[in-house]
Order: sequence, then structure tokens, then C-alpha cells
Amino acid sequence: MVCGKLEIDILNSFWNLTKENEDKDVSIQDIVDDLSANGIERAYTTIKTVMDRLTVKSILVRYKVGKKFFYKAAMSKEEMAEEAVKTVAEQFFNGSYVELIRFAESKSQILV
Repeated sequence: MVCGKLEIDILNSFWNLTKENEDKDVSIQDIVDDLSANGIERAYTTIKTVMDRLTVKSILVRYKVGKKFFYKAAMSKEEMAEEAVKTVAEQFFNGSYVELIRFAESKSQILV
């Protein structure tokens, strides 16, 4: 699953907010406030649009309580990371995790 930078920022904010209680109701305003506290300023409408896009991608689930919409994650951070690693292995290393690890190790020596 490919996600853009703002989608990842929103998901990281979402996972941070639900770290201690994965059943916590998370609203768009909760995400806007958390992103803002972390120096990411975006309009409410922008965050809503991106969260709706994540719902279409089946990464978030939207539900209504009273008159307000809330979201839950359909995938954990670990599941998203596993999917991303699998995709990279398939696209660049013919599905070989060993080759992916060798590549990552060679780059980590350069970057350290």
C-alpha cells in the first residue's frame, strides 16, 4: 500500500493517539491538534480529505457517534510496515528479503 507524506503523518498521529487505547474514538480535530502540536500545520478540510482517502484505501474505518464522525485504524503500524517492506522486496529485489537486508545493511554503513 503506497501512502503519501501527509497520509503517513496522519497515520503516525493516529497510532500515537491510540497507543494506550486502540479503541479510543479519534476525530479529525484530534488529528489536526496532534499534528499541530508536532509542527505540522494543515487545514481541517485538508486533514478530512486525506482521512477520507485513507478510509477508501481501507486503512482507516469511519463511523458515526451521534452527529460526529470518528475513525479507527484497520491496520496497525506494524502491519503497515510489514506491507511496505513486502512491497519493496517484491518491487526491487524479486521478493528476496535477504537481498533487501543486504541492501539496507550496505546503505546503513554509508549513512552512519
